[in-house]
Amino acid sequence: MHAAIKVLVGLIMIVIGLGMFADEIAPVIPYYQSRAITHFFIVFEGLIPIFLILIGLFVVWLEVDELKAQKELSREEAKPEPKKEEKEDKKEEKK
Repeated sequence: MHAAIKVLVGLIMIVIGLGMFADEIAPVIPYYQSRAITHFFIVFEGLIPIFLILIGLFVVWLEVDELKAQKELSREEAKPEPKKEEKEDKKEEKK
C-alpha cells in the first residue's frame, strides 16, 4: 500500500476516535443487571477512541516520515555522480 494511503487511513482513524467522544456518535451501552459488567463496558468504550487516536497518530507519523525518506532518496538518485576522472582530480588537488 502506498504511504499516502496509509496516512489517509491514519487520519480517518483519528477522526473516528475523536468522533466517538461525541455523545451523538458513541454507541449506546445497554444497561445490564450486573453493575460490574456495565462499568467494564463504559471504561472499554472510553478506551477505544483513545487507542484509535494514538494508533492513527502513530500511522500518520510513520508514513509521513516514509514519504520524506522516499522524496530524499529520489533527490539523491536524480543527482548525477561525478565522473571518475573528476574524483581523481579532486583527490590529487587535496594532496
